[in-house]
Amino acid sequence: MFQSNELKVGFLALIAFLILYFGFNFLKGNDVFSSSRIYYVEYDNVDGLMVSNQVMVNGIEVGKVKSVTLQPEKGNKILVTLRLAKDLVIPDKTEAILMDGALLGGKIIRLEYAGKGALPEESFIPGSLEKGVTSLLKERAIPVIENADSLLISFRQISKKFEHTGFYLNELIKSSNSTVKGINGSVNGMVEENRNNIAQISANMKILSQSLIETEKQLKPILVKFNTVADSLQALQVGRTLHEANLAVASIQRIVSGLEKGQGTAGKFLKNDSLYVGLNKTLLDLDKLLIDFRLKPKRYVNISVFGKKDTPPSN
Repeated sequence: MFQSNELKVGFLALIAFLILYFGFNFLKGNDVFSSSRIYYVEYDNVDGLMVSNQVMVNGIEVGKVKSVTLQPEKGNKILVTLRLAKDLVIPDKTEAILMDGALLGGKIIRLEYAGKGALPEESFIPGSLEKGVTSLLKERAIPVIENADSLLISFRQISKKFEHTGFYLNELIKSSNSTVKGINGSVNGMVEENRNNIAQISANMKILSQSLIETEKQLKPILVKFNTVADSLQALQVGRTLHEANLAVASIQRIVSGLEKGQGTAGKFLKNDSLYVGLNKTLLDLDKLLIDFRLKPKRYVNISVFGKKDTPPSN
């Protein structure tokens, strides 16, 4: 019975030791049950890199940081041991870039593949640093903070120069109040002195306005009469013009009526076609005469150089 209890205690202690060992290695990022390959990287500053941080290739985790060791003999350079997957092939010109893992902090190592040959196990991989978001924010924030400090100093200097401005403004306001009171007193005195004159001017303006009203009342009948006379003259002139136009139209109607009846020379010319017939006959005879003159000119013209008269030929 005693031996069985001791075995049980020993067995439980062994199990607890194994759980502690494997748990500790798991927390350190060591995978005890899988094979891995070891590589080394040196950095001047790891900026917070810790054991168990990830090693990434194209965004995929391929290993973890096994240890981070300070090397005083090499000028305090830091040796980082990487534990990578056994089946991972590392090209001979690969670079280990230390970079920010997230916006809130943390570091990772990103392997940038280059080259063709395979790098043997426990080799050194060249390391470099990449500026992350935190570093960029620091670089941008430091100049802004410095400018803000300079601005605050400038504001302090300006405020010191304006310390006595309030006192001068109060004195200026007091002087302005005294000046305004003096101007108000002067204006009031001028108004009191000229009050009688202003009242007289107002009375004269009232009398003038009443006179203008009476004049307007007198002018209205005159204007009405003038308008009536103008209308009468206009109506008289229009009536005379219409009468003369009616007479002219009546005369034209009489002339046209006489022409239609054949009265007078123009009427006979319009109504009787004998004149047209006679003129037409005369033109025909004249045309025949010209044709005969052109064909037989000697019948009508007899010219002799020696004065001899030739007997005109007979027809």
